[in-house]
Amino acid sequence: MSLKDHFDTFARYNAWANTRLYHAVSLLSDADYRADRGAFFHSIHGTLNHLLVTDRVWMYRFTSEGDAPDRLDAILYERFDDLRHARELEDQRITAYVISLDETALDSIITYRRVSSPEVKTQALAPGLAHWFNHQTHHRAQVHTMLTGLTGVAPELDLLIFQRMWAEGLR
Repeated sequence: MSLKDHFDTFARYNAWANTRLYHAVSLLSDADYRADRGAFFHSIHGTLNHLLVTDRVWMYRFTSEGDAPDRLDAILYERFDDLRHARELEDQRITAYVISLDETALDSIITYRRVSSPEVKTQALAPGLAHWFNHQTHHRAQVHTMLTGLTGVAPELDLLIFQRMWAEGLR
């Protein structure tokens, strides 16, 4: 598998995992959705907002387009349905962007400022993408843990499950 294929897979997996996670979250009461569960961003609501914040920050770093929130704990959407719709649109944008990259682009260099400091960072695009997709998985796992604690079950989000479904033509 080429590096290009690797990142294309992660872009598609990311959208698939978010769709499954958001469906499971949609079944919660508003109180359970918003309750502080001791996670870094407190609640499922806070954690899902954080993921959208960081996706927009990284997409701005990669493309110089769109909004880049200036706080990692920003609540972009108070209503779950609005957040879910924004998530779907952002996943479409992420997938289209990653699929548009070629091997040359993956070797390119990006320069950006961290949200929490004026310090400027420079790095290759491919490691930035790797960090970004890993970060998404990290926080989805936090939501998955909170869901499991609340309901006793949570959707399967393993990459291997996605790869098998993709190979079988199931989306």
